[in-house]
Amino acid sequence: MYIYFLEVLNLSIVKDSLLAHNGRLKIKWVQDYMPVLTKIGDEFAKSQIFAGLKIGMSIHMEAKTAYLALMLKGAGAEVYATGCNPLSTQDDVAAGLASMGVNVYAIRGVDNDEYFSHIKKVLSHEPDLLIDDGGDLYKAYSELSPEIREKWRPIGGCEETTTGINRLKMLQREAPLHFPMMNVNDAPCKHFYDNVYGTGQSVWTAIMDTTNTLVAGKTVVVAGYGYCGSGVAMRARGMGARVIVTEIDPVKALEASLDGFEVMPMDDAAYLGDYFVTVTGCKNVIRRRHFNCMKDNAFLANAGHFDVEINVKELGVISSDIKARRDNITGYTTNNKTLNLLASGRLVNLAAGQGHPAEIMDMSFALQAMGLKYLLDHKGQLEDKLYEIPEEVNERVARLKLEAMGIKIDTLTEEQREYLGR
Repeated sequence: MYIYFLEVLNLSIVKDSLLAHNGRLKIKWVQDYMPVLTKIGDEFAKSQIFAGLKIGMSIHMEAKTAYLALMLKGAGAEVYATGCNPLSTQDDVAAGLASMGVNVYAIRGVDNDEYFSHIKKVLSHEPDLLIDDGGDLYKAYSELSPEIREKWRPIGGCEETTTGINRLKMLQREAPLHFPMMNVNDAPCKHFYDNVYGTGQSVWTAIMDTTNTLVAGKTVVVAGYGYCGSGVAMRARGMGARVIVTEIDPVKALEASLDGFEVMPMDDAAYLGDYFVTVTGCKNVIRRRHFNCMKDNAFLANAGHFDVEINVKELGVISSDIKARRDNITGYTTNNKTLNLLASGRLVNLAAGQGHPAEIMDMSFALQAMGLKYLLDHKGQLEDKLYEIPEEVNERVARLKLEAMGIKIDTLTEEQREYLGR
């Protein structure tokens, strides 16, 4: 039974308030590994930059996200937070965050209707600034009546991930956006470190913890060789796997080949894989004809934002038996073999794991915070479109990260600056 509780003048919807203590421990743990966000948070808190403002968040409800929410609260904002995927919410973190004064609407495993009801709950408070991951918060706003949107228009928002940026770019081709949005995903300190190193590590941590099987000596099929896919492939090879990449983009396919990976269509790779990891952002990447020729006990995992890359419906249709085999593993028996679906086909690193390492999200969430500051500093001056994170913001985050790691780098002399025209 869901528990609605009032704590610290804060009405939240979480699974169980008694989980709050463990959630607070998780939040405190990641704080020690997020020095960049801490430094920026201290600056924001001193100036109370968000005083009097409401910030709405739809982002994976786990410890790193919770720390970002607390940082924004410390900078004066009233924060309303929900998840961006029904299976990525950690109920103890949601309860812990709510007990610390953030308005939280998030419960793991809710159905689609309740998931969107929580997003609408965030929007019902009419936040001034938004943080989105995947685009569902923006989508829900766009579905409000014209009368409501005319009455309440946010200053702007930040989008965290590739899927959400692709959705915004598609919408922007058809008409202006409803308000300015910052493209956090494509900032180098996000898409390279977060997608390559964060996804690369967290996907395999989740798969190995969930399956308790050996990767070395196995064949791993990675669908998609963007930043995320390249990170997944790199980590698989590092653990001793044979790695096959499937791609539709000839440039990325060539890159994968030159990086030393085998490249072939999924129709051919389906016969060979022991593990399949989809990281494309597209739908029906693995479907019925692929299931039919897979090995017994192959593992199917998705690392894309939405649960559309592996066609679970078709897998169910051809299966004579479907049963839970372990936590986050469902066995589908078809043609005298069993295929193992991880995390119901949802993004495996969060639905079956802890998500990206704290040190990685330190940079991504620092960019989110700086993106909100940029929107506030340029209030009323921006068009209703997608904006890139300014280069100087990305560089500052990188320098703060190096400083926290104790790494020093060279600087240009005046003569060198003149030579380069800087």
